[in-house]
Amino acid sequence: MATNWGGLLKDEQQLEELARQAVDRALAEGVLLRTSQEPTSSEVVSYAPFTLFPSLVPSALLEQAYAVQMDFNLLVDAVSQNAAFLEQTLSSTIKQDDFTARLFDIHKQVLKEGIAQTVFLGLNRSDYMFQRSTDGSPALKQIEINTISASFGGLASRTPAVHRHVLSVLSKTKEAGKILSNNPSKGLALGIAKAWELYGSTNALVLLIAQEKERNIFDQRAIENELLARNIHVIRRTFEDISEKGSLDQDRRLFVDGQEIAVVYFRDGYMPRQYSLQNWEARLLLERSCAAKCPDIATQLAGTKKVQQELSRPGMLEMLLPGQPEAVARLRATFAGLYSLDMGEEGDQAIAKALASPSRFVLKPQREGGGNNLYGEEMVQALKQLKDSEERASYILMEKIEPEPFENCLLRPGSPAQVVQCISELGIFGVYVRQEKTLVMNKHVGHLLRTKAIEHADGGVAAGVAVLDNPYPM
Repeated sequence: MATNWGGLLKDEQQLEELARQAVDRALAEGVLLRTSQEPTSSEVVSYAPFTLFPSLVPSALLEQAYAVQMDFNLLVDAVSQNAAFLEQTLSSTIKQDDFTARLFDIHKQVLKEGIAQTVFLGLNRSDYMFQRSTDGSPALKQIEINTISASFGGLASRTPAVHRHVLSVLSKTKEAGKILSNNPSKGLALGIAKAWELYGSTNALVLLIAQEKERNIFDQRAIENELLARNIHVIRRTFEDISEKGSLDQDRRLFVDGQEIAVVYFRDGYMPRQYSLQNWEARLLLERSCAAKCPDIATQLAGTKKVQQELSRPGMLEMLLPGQPEAVARLRATFAGLYSLDMGEEGDQAIAKALASPSRFVLKPQREGGGNNLYGEEMVQALKQLKDSEERASYILMEKIEPEPFENCLLRPGSPAQVVQCISELGIFGVYVRQEKTLVMNKHVGHLLRTKAIEHADGGVAAGVAVLDNPYPM
């Protein structure tokens, strides 16, 4: 995709002055991270990295991504309620992937005991890239759906003002007016507030499960502040805190420090290194409670790469969303090629395909948080090692999405303003709330655009690779 800012990107002196003004505005707007040197303290903070200019996004693809989000909400919720589908889909993965297996063990324990919660809350983010078609036109293709700790809704709510400011400084007021308003933090808080209300105890609190070292705290605070404005109080605790001070009463109501909890919102617990034995026990305690979990364990499992791959099989969407052909068509239109690596002929063929054309594929483990996927020579070496091993079932293979690169200027603390060839990734935030079997809320609540230099194959903002951006509709 061509860029609207081509001429401006050539003037180094002007770029430096614009960058200074943009950084000051980002700091004033609260587009902030804690520093890597002091991840537990807000005494010294820095701006979150961002693009100097908004990046062009075709209006039709932005609209398509928004239109399909409520279908993805329904699909995730349907998968989470289908224990047989989850068990069958993950049967080979849990034999090889210890992290998924431990999550699945908790899922089984809770099912055996009986699910105590009656209110279910999904705050997810579906991520896409724009595939370059043979005729040159871009197509929307899904990378993944994040069902746990879908982040940057708070900071994405604050970046439009920064890009409007940059364009206004350049006297491009018409262009500044085209930058979309965006407030995911308000929408995400709306979902939490609804779940809290349906829980039915005005004295109960929202528990945010936080990491000890949390650089992205201001993103989370944006949601906390929205809840506080509704007189809903949030407490932040780690898994270790829950282990020491969490308890269930005979009705399986959850108490932390003697205070009843209505909603548990996980901003931790999506990677193996975030769990000790004590943390796994805390996760089970939370899961056994009648508090609304975001996500509950079944919804976290619904976000695994293996589930994503199985959903692309013919007939699967129809089975999970019966009588909804329009939703099925919208969902399927966003799927890239996905392949199982389970032992057997199908997996053998997928590996042979990838080894024959490594540039066309990406190897994905069952991991969240960015920086886990394997490409090119790294993927080839991994597949050669894995091809005769049952361990390959812990991965899936996906067709590599090839977007059209464009130029933008990336701003990072401690680095000079840098004009580079970039690609973007669009995320749409979705919120749903279900009480028993009744869906009481299903909506899209905003977007997140992240942009990175083309040499970085994998990784998001938290992983230190991508930077925050805004779509400029064209």
